[in-house]
Amino acid sequence: MSADDFRRVMRCFPTGVTVVAVTDPSGDPWGLTVSSFTSVSLDPPLILVCIDRASDTHDRIAEASGFGVSVLSKGQSTVASRFAVDPAEGRFEHVPWRLGVAGHPVIDGSAAWLQCDLYEVLPGGDHSIILGEVRATGVTREPPMVYHEGAFCAVSS
Repeated sequence: MSADDFRRVMRCFPTGVTVVAVTDPSGDPWGLTVSSFTSVSLDPPLILVCIDRASDTHDRIAEASGFGVSVLSKGQSTVASRFAVDPAEGRFEHVPWRLGVAGHPVIDGSAAWLQCDLYEVLPGGDHSIILGEVRATGVTREPPMVYHEGAFCAVSS
């Protein structure tokens, strides 16, 4: 099976769109768009994100004490696109954000957010599976965005 065949099949599966972010020791935010995000456990509350090991942001997240996850809303396709392309430096410029209650970046206007302690990093092919223990959450009234067939779409009720 080719990588293109695999991608073609995976494009058929709608996924949520998130930005996973940390701050470096100098306080600068780093983040990237991640669609591989899911809950793992209720007790303890665990989530996972999968991040390409070749990403400039991978090591910053995998070596941090924790991270934030912003579940992007339907109006944030430009944010999703911005955080999905290089360079990684400057992605937060002109994007409203704040530090969440656990000290990790949260994108303003997101549908929901989580603040996580790093729980474990596992190998997963060319990606790392990063488990986070959820410490705090928030939900807004903004409808979430999904990614399907190579395009950002809104979830409607």
